[in-house]
Formats: sequence, structure tokens, C-alpha cells
Amino acid sequence: MGSFRIEGGHKLKGEIIPQGAKNEAMQIICASLLTDEEVVIENLPNILDINNLIELLRDMGVKVVRSTPDKVSLQAKEIDFGYFKTPEFLQKASRLRGSVMMIGPLLARFGVAYMPKPGGDKIGRRRLDTHVIGLQKLGATFNNEGSVQEATAPQGLRGCYMLLDEASVTGTANIVMAAVMAEGETTIFNAACEPYLVQLCKMLVSMGAHIEGIGSNLLKIKGVSKLKGTKHRLLADMIEVGSFIGMAAMTGSELTIKNAGIEQLGIIPEMFRRIGIKMEYRDDDIYIPAQDHYEVETFMDGSILTIADAPWPGFTPDLISIILVVATQAKGTVLIHQKMFESRLFFVDKLIDMGAQIILCDPHRANVIGLDHHHTLRGIRMSSPDIRAGVALLIAAMSAKGVSIIDNIDQIDRGYQYIDLRLNSLGAKIERI
Repeated sequence: MGSFRIEGGHKLKGEIIPQGAKNEAMQIICASLLTDEEVVIENLPNILDINNLIELLRDMGVKVVRSTPDKVSLQAKEIDFGYFKTPEFLQKASRLRGSVMMIGPLLARFGVAYMPKPGGDKIGRRRLDTHVIGLQKLGATFNNEGSVQEATAPQGLRGCYMLLDEASVTGTANIVMAAVMAEGETTIFNAACEPYLVQLCKMLVSMGAHIEGIGSNLLKIKGVSKLKGTKHRLLADMIEVGSFIGMAAMTGSELTIKNAGIEQLGIIPEMFRRIGIKMEYRDDDIYIPAQDHYEVETFMDGSILTIADAPWPGFTPDLISIILVVATQAKGTVLIHQKMFESRLFFVDKLIDMGAQIILCDPHRANVIGLDHHHTLRGIRMSSPDIRAGVALLIAAMSAKGVSIIDNIDQIDRGYQYIDLRLNSLGAKIERI
């Protein structure tokens, strides 16, 4: 596993373009299994998780043509179902949490699908109940024997009404992809309504699906017997946009985020403004001026600002790690409440070793006392535990005094393409070792 050597204290200046959205790409790639015609995906991020998922589809028999790093053509004319029973499938699919979203499309089109225990970030228990229960209501049967779980729908899928137990993004995506080819009408209440789910629904409609209520938590789907190919362009990655906003403030840099997809960012910019970060919208670009200080919003009753994650349109949990590290150099105190995952705050010990003032109250809450840049963080050696914490540590290292080493950077590469090269072009000093 590689490492980053970061020389801290260098300000950034210039323009950066966010990559295509990773979380959207995982759904869209899996949706290509719903048709035997060509599906073209543009603005694709060139990152480990996406490349591994495309490789998995190729091994399954999908025709893959990647004309450029950010454009791929997928055609699932034939699927090799024998491959699902091989050790290679078990190994590759279990590394990717997104592989679970192949079940819905495969069940809808072929009546059978296979699922190993999915991988991904180790950030606490990540339930698959929503996926399984939703697909069972559509008529699927799950066989739990062996290391690979088999799902079958020998009588075909049938539409129904369902109230999801949680507004799971990947769970909703999986159920929607199954329901578009199920017989009859499916109603999904408490559906996730993230922009990436909206994008998936719009893509499915372009393929011939009938979906009402797109963008809301109540979806009505009328099943069709066949879907056609399409071309789809991914949104900018909102997590990268948020990461760059925090990075600019933490390093006191002047930065312009080009083609940020402002309309799809929801509450994200506002949450960064609440800890004092200034920004301007210039068409679809976000301009962050150089700031020596940023001050946390205060309240008349003297209460402490609390930032908590929540399902969309609330603040995304993927940016909790980023906003926590940025708060370490704000003026003021912030309570970070990570509600959705019990292990996502377990990287704060590394920030404390760097000199940050953080009290980890419990697995879900951390009280951050901002240093207001009066006490610079110091460089240390650390390891990246997951994608978002890894980038949070990278931001901390870029602002720190001295040299930091971040090990296990495969975690960062899973979600951020060419991150070292892109930041070095703006003035950072990051070296792969």
C-alpha cells in the first residue's frame, strides 16, 4: 500500500474541476445491466472503486469500451452466470459495497442474482435490510447458504406498495432498478431523494421506464417489459466540492471550484458558511477567497453550534469528517454529531496527535474547540482508515507545520482521482512514496 508525504504550510491558488460523482456512478453502472443495448456514461471518475466495478462487469460478460478515462460504453448483451460461483467473483465483489446494487437489475431482467458480503469503508454497521426486504416484497427469494447469497424470482417480480424502514440511498436505488421491470405498479414511500437518486431515475426514464415523483420520497413506478440503451452524464461530485471548500479555508487559500453543480449541493455550502467560510457563486463556479480566520456562527442564547448528518436534504454524512477537521482551525466551538455510523469519528485521535483540541464524547459526538490558526497543527505519521477520513487527514496535513506521512492511501484513491497531481498543480507539496 502506498503513502503520501505532505509538506504542510503551502497555500493553494487557482481553479479546480470536481470529478464526476462516485456515488452516482456506482448506481448508473449497475443500471446498465437492465438492457442488452449500449449504455454510454460520461464524466466518469477514474478511481479505484469505479474501475473495480467496471472490471467486475467485464468479467461477468459485459462488453466494456473505455474510449477515454472519463467515458465508458457498457453493453450487457450476455451475462456469464457461471462466473458468479467462482472464487474470483467472491473476492472482487466483496471488496465493493456498490456491487450490492447489481442484484436489483439482474433480478429484474434475468430472475436470478448473486451477492457476496459487500465491502467498502469500515465505518460501523451498514445494514442491507432495506435492500433485501424491498426486493422480497417485489417477489424475490434469498438463499443464505454459502459465502455467496443467491436471490431468485422464478415467477418474476411483481409491483407492490412498500414503506422503507430507512431512506437508504443504495437500497432505494436497488429497489427502483428492480421495480422498473416488475409487473404492475410499485409505490415506494420513504424513498431516498438525493440528487444521485434523481439522476438514476432520470436515466431510467430515458431508457423507457415510467417513474413518477422523482426528487420526492414517494415514488410510483409502472413496470415495463424492456428497456433501451441511453447516454448519461454524471453530476459533479458534491463530496469533492465540499472537500475543496474545506481545504481552501483550512490552508488559507484562494480557490475557484469550476462547474460545481451548485443547484445540486443542497445545504452543503450553508453548513460551511456556518463555521465562517466565505464563498461567492459565479455562475456555476464557487469562489473561495483567502481567509486568515473564519469564525463559527454564534447564537443569542449562547448555545454551541451543532452540525449533524441526516438523510437528504440534510447534511451528508460523507462530509462530516471534512467539516470536523476544518472546525479545528475555526474561531469558536462546534459539536459534531455523526448519527448514522458509529465508527466514522474514530480518526480524531490522529488530529489530537497533530495538536487539535477535540473531545470525543462517544462514538457519535465530538466537541471541537477551534484554534483560530493561533496554534498550527504539526505533521505526524498516520494511516487513512476510510475514504473521507483519509481526505480529512490530507487537509489537516496540508495545513500543518512540517512533514506528514499518510499510509494506506489506497483508501483515498478509492474515492478521489489524481488527488495529489491536481492539488500539486495548485501549489500543494504532496509526494507518493
